[in-house]
Amino acid sequence: MVIAQGMRITVWGVIVGLCAALAFTRVMASLLYDVTPNDPATFAVIVSILVACVLLACWGPAFRASLVDPQVALRHE
Repeated sequence: MVIAQGMRITVWGVIVGLCAALAFTRVMASLLYDVTPNDPATFAVIVSILVACVLLACWGPAFRASLVDPQVALRHE
């Protein structure tokens, strides 16, 4: 559940970020060398790195949450 919540936010962020990046390709074209502004490989690598970082960041809290006894968590106020 912890990882699913983190990934839900990440998916929305990736969608918004890709739309914004594609919208600003003309501005980025003057800043890039030897890469086209709409290079799919670059977008894929960046999205993969972002998703891997989010999974790694969500794994710690999810692992700690899995160690808690459900009865103790439900009784705790």
